[in-house]
Amino acid sequence: MVATPTAPHDTLVHSYLFLRRAIGVVGLSLPVVLIVLNLVLGDGMRASISGYYYSEVRDLLVGAMCAVGVFLLSYRGYEPVDNIVSNVAALAAVGVAIFPTAPAHPMGGDGLVSTLHLISSVVFFLSLSYFSLVLFRRSDDPTPTPAKTARNRVYLVCGVIMLVCLGLLASSVWLFDAATASMRPALWLEAIAIVAFGVSWLTKGEAILSDHKH
Repeated sequence: MVATPTAPHDTLVHSYLFLRRAIGVVGLSLPVVLIVLNLVLGDGMRASISGYYYSEVRDLLVGAMCAVGVFLLSYRGYEPVDNIVSNVAALAAVGVAIFPTAPAHPMGGDGLVSTLHLISSVVFFLSLSYFSLVLFRRSDDPTPTPAKTARNRVYLVCGVIMLVCLGLLASSVWLFDAATASMRPALWLEAIAIVAFGVSWLTKGEAILSDHKH
């Protein structure tokens, strides 16, 4: 029996599904790997995800953010705005990796490098929120499938979570004092936002709530 050749369109679809899932896996696993592995290595916990640049797992953080940047740069959507947002997010991801936060300031300290880190982080999360809230929820089908409707709810929740976490991080100067600093609020807010980003992209890759039976 002669195998039916794979149509170029199907190959492209599978490539994009793989790309979305790869981005999702990196996002979902990054906070867990950084926190747990650094504890296993006896280097303790940091005040923020960005603070792990100054730890035993720095290379994992830098490598993961650069990988996300490359994946996003390779991503092509259906509309020009999709490509613009993915390129901006890609540059921001690389910026987070190559412009470390100031060691003593988990949310960014004085100096050009830490300021660039802070800007990159904000742009990165805003771009990803836009993906979840707008781009991923778009559909040309006037009657979306039940799975698509469910995925849209996931995108909405993930996008809102990212924005809420970003807002709380921006308000941390007023919301958190020395008593709460020991609880590392910035670390957990960043971790939650990154996990939400990972879940959103895994869902877009149809690893979650797929229209197709596996």
